[in-house]
Amino acid sequence: MPLLEESSVPRDCTRTVPVVIIGNGPSGICLSYLLNGYTPYLDPMAVHPNPILFRKLQEAKHLPITEQDLEYLCEGLEGRSGNPVAVLFDTLLHPNADMGFEFPSVLQWRLEKKHHIPHLVLGKATPGGAWHAMEGSMLTISLGIWMELPGVNYRDLTPGKRRVVSNDRATPDEISSYYKNYVKLMGLQKNFVDNTYVTSVQKLHRSHENSLGNEKDTINGQLNGVKNGFDYCNKNSTENGQNGVVNGFSNELQNGMETSSRRGEIGEEDDKRGKEEVKETTGVSQGLSQGLWEVRGYQQFQGDTHVPFSLFAENVVLATGASDSPARLGVEGEDLPYVFHSVRDLGVAVSCHGNLGSSSDPVLVVGAGLSAADAVLCALNHSVSVLHAFRKRADDPGLIFKQLPKTLYPEYHRVYHMMCSQVYPASPVANPTAPSSSLFPDYTSFPEHCVLSFQPDMHCVMKGSNGVLRVFKVSMVLVLIGAYPNLFFLKEQGQYLGLDPSRPISCRQNPVDINPYTFECNAEPGLFAMGPLVGDNFVRFLKGGALGIASCLLKRLKQRMKKNRKLIAEEGGCGGRGREGSGGGRRGFV
Repeated sequence: MPLLEESSVPRDCTRTVPVVIIGNGPSGICLSYLLNGYTPYLDPMAVHPNPILFRKLQEAKHLPITEQDLEYLCEGLEGRSGNPVAVLFDTLLHPNADMGFEFPSVLQWRLEKKHHIPHLVLGKATPGGAWHAMEGSMLTISLGIWMELPGVNYRDLTPGKRRVVSNDRATPDEISSYYKNYVKLMGLQKNFVDNTYVTSVQKLHRSHENSLGNEKDTINGQLNGVKNGFDYCNKNSTENGQNGVVNGFSNELQNGMETSSRRGEIGEEDDKRGKEEVKETTGVSQGLSQGLWEVRGYQQFQGDTHVPFSLFAENVVLATGASDSPARLGVEGEDLPYVFHSVRDLGVAVSCHGNLGSSSDPVLVVGAGLSAADAVLCALNHSVSVLHAFRKRADDPGLIFKQLPKTLYPEYHRVYHMMCSQVYPASPVANPTAPSSSLFPDYTSFPEHCVLSFQPDMHCVMKGSNGVLRVFKVSMVLVLIGAYPNLFFLKEQGQYLGLDPSRPISCRQNPVDINPYTFECNAEPGLFAMGPLVGDNFVRFLKGGALGIASCLLKRLKQRMKKNRKLIAEEGGCGGRGREGSGGGRRGFV
C-alpha cells in the first residue's frame, strides 16, 4: 500500500487527544469499552469461589476495581498467563474456568461519565482486527464464551448456534461478527476510525513541543492542544456520532475548533457550568500527560483514495496483535508464487480456484503448531493429500497438542495421531527425485525435517535428521511457523521495547517489557502495550491489559485533578482569566 509523504500533512492540521489506541482487535475494543466510562464493581450479590480474593474484594466493595490496588488483588493468584492482571481479570469474569466450571462473572458494570477518557482507536479494517482475515471454517482454540468481551454474552449474539458444552467453540466468522456487533451495541463507534494505517509514531522532545505554537508556556500550550482534542472528541460523541469520525481528520479538527468558538457565547449560567467542565478537562489533560506523541498515517477510502492524517497523543497504546508479519524460513525460492504463509490462502485455493483436489499434487505444510494443523485439516477436508514437515520429533513434549484435552479438541488430536503414526520411513532413498511408494495416500508426516529450497518447477528439497535429502513435487506450500508483530512505525521497529532489546519483538521469545500492573512500557513512559505483544495470545487473557491500562490512566487522572483543584484554590480560581480572554468560555481557561 502506498505510504504518503509526511510532508504532505500540514503542521496546523494536528490535534491532541489523551489516548490513541493502535489496533482495533479485541484488545483495542476492550480498552475502548473501559475508557468509554464502563466501570467494573463487585456485584453485591456475587460470591467468588476463591475465599481469599473474595475477602479482598469486599474490603473495598464500594470502589470500582479500576481504583483498587491491582497488585494487592493479584497476590496469590495463578493462571495460564504470565501477566498477573490478566489472571485477575479472567478469574473475575470467569471464576474457576480452568477447573471446567462455568460460573457467572462477579462483576457489575456501570456506565459512569466521570470515568470517561476521550480516545481514538485506529484500525486497518472494521473492528475485530485479525479475526476478519482468518480462515472461516475452523474452530477457535478457546470456548466461545472465553472469546466474549465484558457486557455482552457471546451466546446472546449467536442464537441457534449453541453447541454442547464440551464443544462450545466458535468459528472465526462468528467471532469477527461478534466483535463488530459489540462495538455497535456498546455505543463505541464514535471512538473507532476504520481503514487507517499508522506509518509513524514519534515521541516529541520538550523543545519540539515548544515549537508547536506554544511560545508562552509549555504546559499551558499542551493544555490548549489537549482542549482542542477534547472539543473534537466531545463534539463527535454528542452530535456527529460515527460519521464525525469517518468524515476525515481535518474536518473533525475544524468541527472541534468551531465547537470551542460557539462555547464562548454561552450564557452566564452555562458559563459557570462550562468552567467546572474545564477544570475537569484540565485535570484529564495534565493527569494523563507523560509528554506528547506524534501519530501519522493515512486513511483509505473507496476508490483507493488515501487521506493523510497527523495527530498528537498524550498516551499511545500498542494493541496491534502479533500476526502482521509471518515468520519465514529464509530459504531459496520462498518468494515463488506457490509458497504461502497463511491458512486463508489455502482456503481460497480449495474453495475458489478449484485447482486443488484429489488428483492434484500434495500440499506441503511446514510447521508443528495449531495453524499448521488447521492447514492439514483444511486440505484433508477437501480431499487434498498432505506432506507435513516439522523440525521437532513427533513425541516432543513441547508440542502444543499435548496441552489440549482430547475431548475438547478431537480434530487436533486426529492430526497429532497422524503425525506420530503416518511417518515417512527414515531409510535413505537411492533416487530422491523419484516418486516414492512410501507416501500415505492422504497424509505423510516428516518429523525432524527442514526445508532447504523451493524450486521454480514446484519441487521442494527437504533434509531429514540423518542428512538424507528428499525431493517432492507439490501443488502448494504453506509455511506456518509463527508470526511477528510489525512495529515498523516505531523507532528501531520497536525492538528497544523488548525484554531483550537486541532481538526483535516476539510474543513468545521476546515480548514488550512492561510494568505488570499498568502495562506501560518500561523503556517509554506514556507508551502502553497489550495482547500478544506482551505474551497474552488468548482473548481470555488479553482483556487484562485493558483493565491495567484503564486503571493506570484513571488513577493518574484522579491524582492530577486533585492537585489542580488545590492550585486553582490557591490562585483564587482561573475563571476570571477565562472571561477576560478573547475566546471566552472554555478556550479562555487555558
